[in-house]
Amino acid sequence: MQCLAPIVHRTPMTESATFDDLTGAHLHFKLENLQRTGSFKLRGAFNKVSCLSPEQAARGIVTASAGNHAQGVALSASKKQIKAKIYMPADTPKTKIRATEAYGAEVVLTGESYQESFEAAARDRESSGATFVHAFDDYQVMAGQGTVALEMLQQCPELQTVLVPIGGGGLAAGVATYLKSVKPDIRVIGIQSECAPAMHDLYHHKVHQVQQLVTGIAEGILVKEPGRKTFPIIAHYLDDIVTVSDQKIAGAMILLLERSKLLVEGAGASALAAVLSGRVPVRGRQVGMIVSGGNVDPEKLSMLKQMAFPALKKIGKEDYGT
Repeated sequence: MQCLAPIVHRTPMTESATFDDLTGAHLHFKLENLQRTGSFKLRGAFNKVSCLSPEQAARGIVTASAGNHAQGVALSASKKQIKAKIYMPADTPKTKIRATEAYGAEVVLTGESYQESFEAAARDRESSGATFVHAFDDYQVMAGQGTVALEMLQQCPELQTVLVPIGGGGLAAGVATYLKSVKPDIRVIGIQSECAPAMHDLYHHKVHQVQQLVTGIAEGILVKEPGRKTFPIIAHYLDDIVTVSDQKIAGAMILLLERSKLLVEGAGASALAAVLSGRVPVRGRQVGMIVSGGNVDPEKLSMLKQMAFPALKKIGKEDYGT
């Protein structure tokens, strides 16, 4: 794995007496929303781009992303002076599009989800000969994402459980591989959106299927199909995968903003949503929560608060999930 410093920041871990009281656990929030580009995705993207041969770099980079990987690739390509073209879903938040373009990449909007953008990028790769940098299904990308876990154990060696958001599985695969190799008894739980449960369904029911339609507020983990390289790793190392609803995710986003002054996107709030709604029992445990990103469209905050209201109106230790 290439050295990620000084491009990639060592992000802080914070605690919250409020959330400890609500859950009966000791929660440690790994704030990748404070990473450069606003997401953990920079880690994997920069590691992959740094490993390209001069010939690969000369052909340029093409990729597909719901937004965070796009920014990671765009910044990485800029630092290495490589041309980058990035395909993104048509409804990607404007903040992510503008940020990606600001790093110097060419953005092409296409399709309703990551899958359609991926297919368009694959066609571009075939015709242009550009190097494809996959958002998650790449071992060098996974290795880069795994540095999140390395930092977490350095910052909090007593962790007993780690919750990690899952879309295609790059972060979960990298994190779980590292954690289980150095601390085999630690529990690693994947969190997926109910709107896109492909990895959850394959993990629990051995059913491999491509979701026909994926929509929701956690666009960073709305992936139609599990990664072919990530899933065997996830199946081997993860202790469980659970799903959470958009309502619970919205509630966690609003709580993080109101109680901790943290602006967190849907995928980044999914771990807290799973804990507060009782999907993952954590009482009495030291729990690492990966806040994977903070790229929120400000225009959607009022809608999120309205969506979250049913989950928030009786917030408390016992009744959050009602």
